[in-house]
Amino acid sequence: MTYPSQSIIQWTKDNAKQLLPDAVFLSLLHRKRIGRFPKLFHPTTYNEKILLRCLRPDSRYSALTDKLTVRDYVREKIGEKYLIPIISAPSDFTQNIFDMLPNSFVMKANHGNNFVEIVRDKSQQSFDHLQLLASQWLSTNFYKNARERHYRGIQPRIYFESLLLDEHGMIPADYKVHCFANGSGRPVMFIFVISDRFGSNTRGDTYDAQWNRIDLEFAPYVRSTRPAPRPNNLELLLDTAAHLSEGFDYVRVDLYSPSDRVFFGELTFTPGAGVSPMLPDRVDYEWGRLLT
Repeated sequence: MTYPSQSIIQWTKDNAKQLLPDAVFLSLLHRKRIGRFPKLFHPTTYNEKILLRCLRPDSRYSALTDKLTVRDYVREKIGEKYLIPIISAPSDFTQNIFDMLPNSFVMKANHGNNFVEIVRDKSQQSFDHLQLLASQWLSTNFYKNARERHYRGIQPRIYFESLLLDEHGMIPADYKVHCFANGSGRPVMFIFVISDRFGSNTRGDTYDAQWNRIDLEFAPYVRSTRPAPRPNNLELLLDTAAHLSEGFDYVRVDLYSPSDRVFFGELTFTPGAGVSPMLPDRVDYEWGRLLT
C-alpha cells in the first residue's frame, strides 16, 4: 500500500483550512493558540474583542491600516515631521528604480505585517533579490493569513523609506502603544517595546504610562533581564499616540524614537488577529474590560 507523503498531507490540510468560514477559522486558531474557544456573542477578553473586529471591521480601518494611505491621516493630525521620508513608491519596481535608490534604505509593502527588508549597503544587495522579494510580498493575500477582513480593501504596493538609525547606528526600538479610550480624557496606554527586532537578541517588554514594567509577555517575545531606561521624551511619545488614537475605542499606535525624535510607524486595529497569547492569561481579561 502506498501512503501519501507528508508534504501532500500538509498541502491538503492547508487548502482545507482556506475553505473554512472566517469565524470558524479564527475560532479554531484562537483555541489552538489561546487554549479556549472564543465567546463570539458575549466577548469578555481582549483577544475575543479583537477577533470580532477582524470579522466586523470599522469602515475606516482599511485606509488607516494601509501604510501608504495612512500617511495622509498622520499628516493632518500631527504634521509631516512625524512621517518617515519616503524615497519612492513606484507602480513597478524596475532596475532603474533600484539604481536611483540611495546606499541605505528600507523596502516595505503597505498591505500587511513583516514585509520589511533593511538595506544598509546597496552595494551588498542585488536588484534580483529585492525584485523576487517584492514579487512574493505583492502576491501574498494578507487577509487569508488570519482573516482580518479590512485587509481585503488594501491594494498591495511596494515602497522605499529612509533608514532610521539611533545614535549607536542601530535600528531603533519599536514602541507599540496600546491606546484604550477613556471617556473624554487621555486614553489608558500600555507601551510594548520591541528591542533589537532585526538582531540576535530580540526582546519584548511592556510598560504602563508611568514607565513601570508590568508582568506581561506577548508570545513569541521574551522579556529583557532588566527594564529599559525611561525614554527622555516619554511624554511626547504618549501625546503623539493619544492624538493619533482620537476617535477610536482602541488602536495600537506604533512609533520610533531615534535620538529623541518621534516617527510614526503604523496604526494597528487588530493586533495578533485576536489569537495572540498573553502571559499571564489574566491580562487578557483585564485588557478586555478596557476595550468597550
